[in-house]
Amino acid sequence: MTAGSFRVAPLRQEQAEDICTWQYPPPYDCYDMTDVDPDDLLSTERGFHAVLDGDRLIGFRSFGADGQVPGWDYDDSALDTGGGLRPDLVGQGLGRAAITAGLAYGRSAFSPPGFRVTVAEFNLRAVHTVESLGFERVGRFAATTGGRPFGVFVRPERAQHSVMWRD
Repeated sequence: MTAGSFRVAPLRQEQAEDICTWQYPPPYDCYDMTDVDPDDLLSTERGFHAVLDGDRLIGFRSFGADGQVPGWDYDDSALDTGGGLRPDLVGQGLGRAAITAGLAYGRSAFSPPGFRVTVAEFNLRAVHTVESLGFERVGRFAATTGGRPFGVFVRPERAQHSVMWRD
């Protein structure tokens, strides 16, 4: 698997069905996809896309509201993006390349002023990865569903400007 060869493409039915079987070990089991309907992932409003290594599904990226967590006051200053890797690929150093492929796709498809990711605070691997990609923390909050703490990170795409912190 060559991390530089990842690409993002529209999600197909069989890929959505595969993603809906993904289960992660604790504490990452909050990311399990088993309660998701594959047809929901295929909805254009949800913004899900496949991350591929050649033709092999290795993860997904989403663009838009799916990357938002209830409890933060989101605005249109950046495009929300989220994603995940196949459970058997987590922890192998592939997240950075998968996110980079997603950002490149999002940049060309949506031309956003910036990107925003919302990351569970306990997921230190993801926090370090997004920070290594130039995302800056702009705040923390507790999700209104479950109370889990999250961090919000932004990476401007156009004119670089300072990002204000808020809680």
